[in-house]
Amino acid sequence: MTRGHTVGVIGAGIAGLACARELVAGGFDVTVFDKGRGLGGRTATRRAEPDLRFDHGAQFFTADDPLFREVTDDWLARGVVAEWIGRIIRLEDKTVIASSLEPRYVGMPGMSAMAVDLAVGLCVRTATQITAVTHGAVGWTIASEANETVGPFDTLVVTFPAPQTAALLGSHHFGAVASTVKMTPCWTVMAAFESRVELPWDGAFVHDSPLAWVARNSSKPGREREADCWVLQASPEWSADHLEAPADRVSKDLFEAFEDVIAGPLPLQRYAAAHRWRYGQYSEPDERRMLFDPRMGLAVCGDWLAGGRVEGAFLAGVRAAEAIREHREQELRDLWARGGP
Repeated sequence: MTRGHTVGVIGAGIAGLACARELVAGGFDVTVFDKGRGLGGRTATRRAEPDLRFDHGAQFFTADDPLFREVTDDWLARGVVAEWIGRIIRLEDKTVIASSLEPRYVGMPGMSAMAVDLAVGLCVRTATQITAVTHGAVGWTIASEANETVGPFDTLVVTFPAPQTAALLGSHHFGAVASTVKMTPCWTVMAAFESRVELPWDGAFVHDSPLAWVARNSSKPGREREADCWVLQASPEWSADHLEAPADRVSKDLFEAFEDVIAGPLPLQRYAAAHRWRYGQYSEPDERRMLFDPRMGLAVCGDWLAGGRVEGAFLAGVRAAEAIREHREQELRDLWARGGP
């Protein structure tokens, strides 16, 4: 019933890929666009040197919703993800406070593994930065930074972070909704050390520090043979205050903050790099999961509509696909009720 209905999905993060996968399973003709060379958005994996990898975006995920739990169980069975058994704590004024014991999962061998798995069988165009979208009598057309125009598409799905969604959709009501969502930046430092950082834990939520999170990336399953690799993520407040700081200065400051947290010196660095997530976290995520305008054939979804987590992003994409499919099926039923095409 849906074959021949074309859908353009902007963004190859978890939300966009989950949406596209659901639509393709329903018979839709789907093309996914992403500006990056890889997949996954903030479930990204950075590779450096032959043997270094860093989860420099999302650090892990949890699974509470029954549908996402089912997907996670399938990933576990196929080795796409594994449970991270590392000791995770909270640090308040340098005092260790036990953290929750809920299962935490990571992609294998990097967080981008879930996106790669979701993309199997999909038409995905990477390295394609979308700069404008236009709705007309024949549907949606998409313009890229390379002055390429693609389309038309019967339905458009936008999975950008809220500020970029607002800029892309302009005067549409969904653009106005997105413009009200506030996002905070996040500076992330990736480091490999010449020797092991001797600590009795593998990850820590940090309070009262420029740092918000530190983790021994090499403690995660599938990374054990790598050097002692760490990911340091700054707090939203510190990141905003140092948004335009040079990357080498950010690395130096966050290493000093890490030494202050552990009350001791760090080993010599073998590798260090900083990455700025301009749109890192949501201060007040919207909880509607997705937005859908059936009249214009426009859906908006992403983790900013679902609590800002991997699970939320996945469910937002699935819900958007369900809304598109249900509307299309209703259109076809109405058409046949009027005597067919």
